[in-house]
Amino acid sequence: MNRSVRLPFFELLAQDIADVDVKLLHALSLAVGWSYRPKDWDLLRRAGSGLVAVDGIGRVFGSAMWFPHGDDFATIGLVITTPRIQAQGGGRWLMEQIFEQCGNRSLALNATRAADRLYASLGFTKEAVVYMRQGTVPPTLPATPALDGELIALSGDDIGQIADLDMRAFGSDRRKVLTLLAQDASICALRRGGEIVGYSLRREFGRGQLVGPLVARNDQDAIHLAAVHLKNLTGQFARIDTRERDGIFVEFLQRSGLDVADTVTTMSKGRRFLNPKDREPRVYGLAGHALS
Repeated sequence: MNRSVRLPFFELLAQDIADVDVKLLHALSLAVGWSYRPKDWDLLRRAGSGLVAVDGIGRVFGSAMWFPHGDDFATIGLVITTPRIQAQGGGRWLMEQIFEQCGNRSLALNATRAADRLYASLGFTKEAVVYMRQGTVPPTLPATPALDGELIALSGDDIGQIADLDMRAFGSDRRKVLTLLAQDASICALRRGGEIVGYSLRREFGRGQLVGPLVARNDQDAIHLAAVHLKNLTGQFARIDTRERDGIFVEFLQRSGLDVADTVTTMSKGRRFLNPKDREPRVYGLAGHALS
């Protein structure tokens, strides 16, 4: 694979993202309007691998990362290109580097409107829309349905209690990612009949607090697993990314001040990513666009 690419007027080199000053990565994401903080970049670099496109004097013009979940699947994220290289094939070159690193894994990503044509040309298939819901949480949340079970707090040492449930909902083992997220997160689980049937994490991210991942078996359970965090965030900025388009869970988020700010499209290459089953747990809230 070509580790460099010559564009009009300058040449770009591929450099390991772990070796780049996080301030440069932060500046890159700010330039395209993404709300990643340096702390968010650091966590994602611990969770995955990737590269940046730099010129001869070390200026960063693009980035791309991938996150392994088990041995045969990975998600792709943080694919950013500056306008200067976007129209000159820089994004395609970055993705080709990522494909080489990922090997034969099946892949999934969440594409912005500006990038979905590129991903389609690279063999990705559209599967679903992700609604980025965010806003300031009001002083009083809407009423919740009757709770079936009990909500319990978990610590970062309890990830093993939710890892199997998460794998059933997500489709691959992302224990490594969950362990990293749990180090600085509030974790709640829903227990029913002695079994954990849902869980949710809340952590600082971007402009405020992100609730996700959130895994549940139905809308009623998902509402409680969101509300347990939102009730502690009144007056604060919160965000939940969900593929749910309608239903009482969506109505609850809307009435809790979380409006749709933007959408992205979930796409896959290789095996199909999303395979929801009746009466099985599913991902109601994403861990993040890169981690899905």
